[in-house]
Amino acid sequence: MEFAKNHKNHYNLGMKYITIAEIPKYLSQEVLIKGWVFNFRSSGKIYFLQLRDGSGRLQAVVSEKDVSKETWQACQKLTMESSVEVAGKVYEEKRSAFGYEMQVKELKIVQLAEEYPIAKKEHGVDFLLDYRHLWIRSERQVAILRIRDEVIWCMREFFRQKGFVMTDTPILTPTSCEGTTTLFSTKYFDDKAYLAQSGQLYLEALAMALGKVYDFGPTFRSEKSKTRRHLTEFWMLDAEMAFAEFEDMVKLQEELISYVVQEVLKNKSQELKTLGRDTKKLEKVKPPFLRMTYSEAVRKLKKLGSDIKEGDDLGGDDETLLTKDLDKPIFITHYPVKAKAFYMQPDPKDSGLALCADLLAPEGYGEIIGGSQRIHDLKLLGKRLKEFKLPKKDYEWYLDLRRYGSVPHSGFGLGLERLIAWICGLDHVRETIPFPRLLNRLRP
Repeated sequence: MEFAKNHKNHYNLGMKYITIAEIPKYLSQEVLIKGWVFNFRSSGKIYFLQLRDGSGRLQAVVSEKDVSKETWQACQKLTMESSVEVAGKVYEEKRSAFGYEMQVKELKIVQLAEEYPIAKKEHGVDFLLDYRHLWIRSERQVAILRIRDEVIWCMREFFRQKGFVMTDTPILTPTSCEGTTTLFSTKYFDDKAYLAQSGQLYLEALAMALGKVYDFGPTFRSEKSKTRRHLTEFWMLDAEMAFAEFEDMVKLQEELISYVVQEVLKNKSQELKTLGRDTKKLEKVKPPFLRMTYSEAVRKLKKLGSDIKEGDDLGGDDETLLTKDLDKPIFITHYPVKAKAFYMQPDPKDSGLALCADLLAPEGYGEIIGGSQRIHDLKLLGKRLKEFKLPKKDYEWYLDLRRYGSVPHSGFGLGLERLIAWICGLDHVRETIPFPRLLNRLRP
């Protein structure tokens, strides 16, 4: 490992420091770029350096006749992923894949990288996950993470425009929304606690104080699943609205997903192009979305060859069958009460069905949102706790919400990684989060 001559007098990199993304504002000017060499080649008297700095990518051309001996010697030492400071004139270059080039005047090595373990060849999934801390530097992974950032800010902006209050719910909880079979437990002094799988119940309490609320944070599910849609740690946005019924909840989801997708199309077109995403399919994601009742879905699935039985919840394969040929999201509504969580309001037209909806993304991606109208009647909620064999003492505070000014209210939970996987057209959710936690992976 070598730290180059960072402070030697023969380097004079006193030019204005800018990011690669800022280059259009400094055309034909001499500037300083700080970043990493992700690729390079030489034709004898000229070096072509591929640079990245987090904001973008740039080709820098170093001609032996135009630079000092020290700069040329530094180029000859370069290795992949070495960190550098490069000074020179930037200009538009349409022949370049990046649109711009730099004619280098000076180059300084900040740190000479050791032999890079990720080569220019195909690597297995496990290998790339072992080196996830380095693989996230790749152009594809950077594009995904930039789209993730865009999705998060779009969701926040959407809810701000709609008058929602962003709030926080606990990660350590004494119980769960839907039983404890898929929860990670931990010792909490002399008690037992669980890592939250949803902030929903607490968010309902906050909705009774603030009206319209949402939270956004990490959630945890101890599911022994190896499907392309599952992580053990993922990010979820929960939203709850007081004085809102089933149709209000469904309409809000349509507006949210449409807004996010259209903003990503507008603001991250280059990243989608990098991923090879067919954006024509995303352009169709506008209200109204498709709808199908649970019973209709079961009948269709049986015709398609599924072994699903009436009363079963939809599995991942079922969701894929239902959505693989669709070009718009679809709501699957009115599941049997017994197939869903205890807190869901029954349909007044059929008490055996819940006023709930799962929003399935098209192209076979499956569920991205689950939501419902919540039970607001104290007696009915108490009855449901008994039916689901949940300890009443752990839910007394939740019952209080029905004792003191209860109102009809509705909400939903959105899985960020599944949403991003669909928007980006990815094969697995493990690519949508910087450091995925899977059934068999806790490192790095």
